[in-house]
Amino acid sequence: MAQNQLKKLLGVGFGVAVTIGGTVGTGILRKPGPIAHDIGSPTLIIAVWLAVGLYALAGSLSVMELGTMLPKAGGWYVYAHRAFGNYIGFIIGISSWLGSVSAMAFGAAVMSEYIGLLSPAMVSYQKAIAIGILIAFVAFHSIGVRLASRAQEVMSVLKAVGLLAFVVVCFAVTPDKPIPADTVRSLAEGNIWVGILAALQAVFYTYDGWHTAAYFTEEDVDPSRNLPRSMIRGVLLIIGIYILVNLALLYVLPVSALAGSKLPAADAVQLLFGPGSAQVVTFLLMISIMGIINAQIMFNPRVIFAMGRDGLFFRFVTQVSEGGTPINATILTAGASILMILTNTYSKLSDIATFFFVLCYASCFAALIRLRQTEPDLPRPVHAWGYPFSTWTLLIISLAFLLGVVIGDFSSSMYAIGFIAISYPIYLLVKR
Repeated sequence: MAQNQLKKLLGVGFGVAVTIGGTVGTGILRKPGPIAHDIGSPTLIIAVWLAVGLYALAGSLSVMELGTMLPKAGGWYVYAHRAFGNYIGFIIGISSWLGSVSAMAFGAAVMSEYIGLLSPAMVSYQKAIAIGILIAFVAFHSIGVRLASRAQEVMSVLKAVGLLAFVVVCFAVTPDKPIPADTVRSLAEGNIWVGILAALQAVFYTYDGWHTAAYFTEEDVDPSRNLPRSMIRGVLLIIGIYILVNLALLYVLPVSALAGSKLPAADAVQLLFGPGSAQVVTFLLMISIMGIINAQIMFNPRVIFAMGRDGLFFRFVTQVSEGGTPINATILTAGASILMILTNTYSKLSDIATFFFVLCYASCFAALIRLRQTEPDLPRPVHAWGYPFSTWTLLIISLAFLLGVVIGDFSSSMYAIGFIAISYPIYLLVKR
């Protein structure tokens, strides 16, 4: 096997698992509170979650064409590089990589916080625990892709079953007494459109990962057949889980109480079963975080692996272990997350990660449009549904959202735009 050749080991089961595992994290159990605070109306809450879910589903139908047409590791980077050349490919690749690096650092930090909740003696060592978590995942993945993929499947099943069990409990168990009036907080008043934009930004972050299966087409035994099945099944399951969890929370908690909750799932369980029961939700959150870190440490190194193979990143990241893991890229990715934890910069980058993520979505839709024009004869085992209307609509929505984020959160957006502005010297440094 060539030193930079990935192995074909993966199939539909892994594709569905990594889609769920790379998407469903702590967001679905933490974000419903701030979203309820932003918009207040139960109908609008469900509408926002459903709207972004439909965006992800429609987006997956476009990604499937690109993923089966260009079955290479690297996701967004591969499509932007093919359609727009080296520099744009570099920007999209690094944006995708940095966004996920910060998300992985955030996930490890949050998991260390939950370990502190379960074992107060560990609170003083949270930073060391977060770093240890990432090192342990690197060691685990160094064994090989086959074991890592099996672990992803198991963790995704546990995560989905746990969330569905939470939904059933919320609808089946009646609380002994309603929430006292004095614990209900009033909703923030303000411009509803600003609230909706803030809610959309939170939900986009929670849905990010719907495209994860596309990063592994090079390692799929039959990408033309398996990628469409993986993405559609995975995204539909995610939409169903997210809508059901929100309905369950709204069923148990008044919307005003939901709006004042930092961890509504724990509040709901505690209301149903009494003090102390919220630790069950903490345990579920830890499983969710483990699943999403496992997925991130699988797909994100493949971005810089692909860039290194194309001469747009340092060559050493292209080394592949006997087990099929791009080992140096994995170590560098985890190392970048550890650096963010040590410097406490991950929280700022995670605040603007949504900008990076949606920028990558927009580049994908733009790449599909351009490649239809410039390379119409490329084999396309799968065609984007509803093209060109669907793809153009998704591109316009993505660009409108990016504009809204810049207007609504100008200072944070300037960090992302500033990175893009200074990326050219970095590009020259790493380009061979």
